[in-house]
Amino acid sequence: METIRVALLGAGTVGLAFAGLLPQHRSRWAALDVQLELVKVLVRDEHKPRPGLPSRLLTTQTQGFLQDVDVLVEVAGGTGLAGDMVIEALEAGIPVVTANKALLAERWAELREYAEGGELYYEASVMAGTPVLGALGSLWGNQTRELHGIVNGTCSYILRRMEEGSSYEAAFREAGELGYLEADPNLDVGGIDAAHKLTVLARLTVDPGLSWEEVRARTRGIAHLTPQRLHEARVEGRAVRLVASLYPEKGQWVAAVRPVQLPLSHPLVTLGSGRNALVYRGDPIGELVFAGAGAGGGVTASAVLSDLYKVLLGIPGNLPIPQALPAPTVEIEPLEEV
Repeated sequence: METIRVALLGAGTVGLAFAGLLPQHRSRWAALDVQLELVKVLVRDEHKPRPGLPSRLLTTQTQGFLQDVDVLVEVAGGTGLAGDMVIEALEAGIPVVTANKALLAERWAELREYAEGGELYYEASVMAGTPVLGALGSLWGNQTRELHGIVNGTCSYILRRMEEGSSYEAAFREAGELGYLEADPNLDVGGIDAAHKLTVLARLTVDPGLSWEEVRARTRGIAHLTPQRLHEARVEGRAVRLVASLYPEKGQWVAAVRPVQLPLSHPLVTLGSGRNALVYRGDPIGELVFAGAGAGGGVTASAVLSDLYKVLLGIPGNLPIPQALPAPTVEIEPLEEV
C-alpha cells in the first residue's frame, strides 16, 4: 500500500477541521490502495494548544518544510508566506490543494500555468463546501450571459441585522464577537473577500487572464449603508445585498462587487439568507441556481478533502477556461446599485 505524505500549512479553524476529518476516511484510502499520512504542519506558534493535533507534527520552520512531501494542503490564507510556499511546492512538482481565494486572485500570474496544468486544486476557495467551481467548469458548452452571487456571509449577516434595526456599528461589533470577521475586517465589509472570489469565478467561466486590479477597481463595500436605507428598500419590496456580478457591458465583460437592491423574490434573497448563493445564466442552459453553506471550518475542510481525493485519483484540479470568451452583444439590465 502506497503512503501519501501530506503537509498542512495552517492550523486554524479549517486546518484543525481538515486534520480531524482525515482519520474518518482511512477505509476509503485503503480502498484506493493508499495510506494517507499527515507528516507536518506549519504554524505561527507551535506552543498554542490545538486539540486533536499531535504537537510533534507542528513546526514554525519553513526551511525544508516541503522535503519528503507528496501533497501540500494550504489553508493559512494571505498572499505572503502562504503564497511563497505554494509556489515553491508547485515548482518542485508537488500538487497543491488550497482554500486561499486572495492568493488565487492576487498572484495569478505566478499560479496560472500550474492551474492550467491541473496541479492546483482550489474548490474550497469559493463558497467553501458548495461545489460551484466544479459545476461552472462543466458549463463550458454554454455561452455565459451573466453570473451573480452572494459569496460573503459576514456582509449578509450585518445587512440582515441592520434590516432588523441595528446600527451598522452594532451589527459590525456582533459579527466580530461571533467570529465572522476576517483579521482585517475590511476584507469583508469592504467587499474585498467577495471580489477575490468573483475573480476566481470569472477566470473559470469567461476570461483566464482577468486581472485582479480590474475587479478591485469596481468593488464597493457596505459601510455607507444605514438602517433607514435598508428599511426604505423593504417598504418598496426589495432587499439590499452585497452582490458579486459578472456581466457584459459595451462589448466587454465587467466584474463588479457592490450593494444592490433585489426583489424579495429573487433567488439571491430567498436562498442567500444565511447561506451563500449563486445565479448563473447561460445559453442554451438557461438559469441555474446554487446555494449552500459558504463558510465554516468543517464545511471548508470537506471541500479541501474532496480535492485531495482528486489528487489521489489523478483527476486535474479546477481548470480555467482555455481562452477569453467574447462578451454577448445583447447587454443585460444592470442591477440597481445602492
